Amino acid sequence: MEQTLETTLTVNGTSLTRRIPVRQHLVDFLREELGLTGSHIGCEHGVCGACTVRVDGRIVRGCLMLAVQADGRRVDTIEGLSDSGELAELQEAFHRRNALQCGFCTPGMLIAAQDLVANEPGASREKIREHLSGNYCRCTGYQAIVDAIEDVLAARRAKT
Repeated sequence: MEQTLETTLTVNGTSLTRRIPVRQHLVDFLREELGLTGSHIGCEHGVCGACTVRVDGRIVRGCLMLAVQADGRRVDTIEGLSDSGELAELQEAFHRRNALQCGFCTPGMLIAAQDLVANEPGASREKIREHLSGNYCRCTGYQAIVDAIEDVLAARRAKT
């Protein structure tokens, strides 16, 4: 019998309490228990970035964090960030720049991109590439992704 812990967390603005197996990873909990399948399971070693989510405002790899470690914390997934409109500019830029192809990396890429846009509004192309270096994309070659993020940063700078 697997040990579980009662865990209370806020996911996309909704507080919930569940008994969670102590060895279940956060991304597996989100996908299997909550049906939030936007965060993908790729390498399961924290290398590819497909499982990226935000915990208390910081991006983390959902495959490296146990769900019970999220006790008392706020977790934001691609679904919540998209529904709130927080990612709208980036989503539009990714679409316009054809920065998505198969879409497997896109949720993690968008969360990482939003983190950069929010925290480093003056980021250069080099800094964008550095920030995305933990997110693998096998389809796009990154050029269009960097272009899309650069567009959003430039538009925000132009508004100020």
